[in-house]
Amino acid sequence: MAQYAEELDTVFVALADPTRRGVVRRLGEGPASVGDLAGAFPMTLPSFMKHVHTLESAGLISTVKTGRIRTCVLNRERLAVVDDWLAEQRSVWERRTDRLERFVTEEE
Repeated sequence: MAQYAEELDTVFVALADPTRRGVVRRLGEGPASVGDLAGAFPMTLPSFMKHVHTLESAGLISTVKTGRIRTCVLNRERLAVVDDWLAEQRSVWERRTDRLERFVTEEE
């Protein structure tokens, strides 16, 4: 469970920044070079690379260097950590609201 919590924290920290969410959103459309990705954000390339490294460290993307071009690819399986957590939360809240509904609608 602690391992799962650490993985979840790592992914949420990586997704907490709007630039990194934008990169993930863009990579959802397909692989892209760092240069193409960086062009969409008002910052220097070294600053943008910090975001790429954070996403890569979290396992959300992988990069491959071919010559002078570094290409980023989204790791969709890693997003399953967030999806699983959200499914758990959805289940908990649905059970709670179902109990509340029964409480409110049952006659005494």
